[in-house]
Amino acid sequence: MDFEDQKPAEPLVVYRPEKKYKGWKIFWAIITVLSILCNIVLFLMLISVAFFAFLGPARRDFFIEEVVREGPPEQKIVVVNLQGIIEGRTYTDIYRQLRVAGADEKIKGVIVRVNSPGGMASASDRIYNEIGRFKEETGKPVVAFMQNIAASGGYYASAACDKIVAEPTTITGSIGVIMTYFVFQELFEGTLGIEPVVVKSGLRKDWPTMFESPSKEQLKYLDEKLIAPVYERFVNVVADSRAELSLDDVKRLADGSIYSAQEAYDEKLIDEIGYLDKAIEQVLSLAGIRDAEVVEYRRPFSLAYFLEARAEGIMKIDRSTLHKLGTPEVMYLWSIH
Repeated sequence: MDFEDQKPAEPLVVYRPEKKYKGWKIFWAIITVLSILCNIVLFLMLISVAFFAFLGPARRDFFIEEVVREGPPEQKIVVVNLQGIIEGRTYTDIYRQLRVAGADEKIKGVIVRVNSPGGMASASDRIYNEIGRFKEETGKPVVAFMQNIAASGGYYASAACDKIVAEPTTITGSIGVIMTYFVFQELFEGTLGIEPVVVKSGLRKDWPTMFESPSKEQLKYLDEKLIAPVYERFVNVVADSRAELSLDDVKRLADGSIYSAQEAYDEKLIDEIGYLDKAIEQVLSLAGIRDAEVVEYRRPFSLAYFLEARAEGIMKIDRSTLHKLGTPEVMYLWSIH
């Protein structure tokens, strides 16, 4: 064989496919990393929710302090919020906050920030009593700071404080009592054809009743037994707490009228017109200190507390609800019908 006649073998060429979709690999890697991080965050959040969910029922007096104004942390003023319609739950919340403030030696005074048209007479009275007891047991000053609306029960509770400061646009006053209930007579008898039967031991046993419109005698009875005593209580509370006002002065003002901040100041229902800084100055002066850190109590998220609030907000039509709708409720409330 003539090796010279043979052609040299062609070199072996290896073709490598061009790498494609390299950008997609980077994209999916980023997504994977983010997914892992999100799962870690979610896991930590679930642990926190579970912790506070169990903490809620066990420690209902647990609050977080949020700084409102900087100052020396060894001396604090706490802002307690009284907001919305005053009811039993409102009193409980105020009670717990005052108990925490009373046990904290760093707290030198309290500002009760009021934004409420009032509410249940009994709950308003309990808040008034709780503020008075707090002052007596701790010796710490309490100043009411009114914002927006502080009427009727909102003013009633404020009267327990050492001083009252109101913003210039505040509506207050409405010193008086209101009672409402529903009459289902026409609905039951006229629409549904239901005739209620009431068996009672005495003429006044079911006064007032949801089954018939009240007579003049019934209205007079309700005024004597419910409205008048609760009204007198309100008037005496204001007269006792406002040294500048006599009982006759309060009765003149206690016709249910609302007052602007300026009118309330002129009538000596409040002590000053101003903003939060003015309320802070009042507390510092009463506490005998020059400066303090101002904090506000915030309730941490609690699953139990959230579910409890949701359950209370659900309207259930049952015998208890009908009884509540038909039972008169004595209110210290600025009500617009």
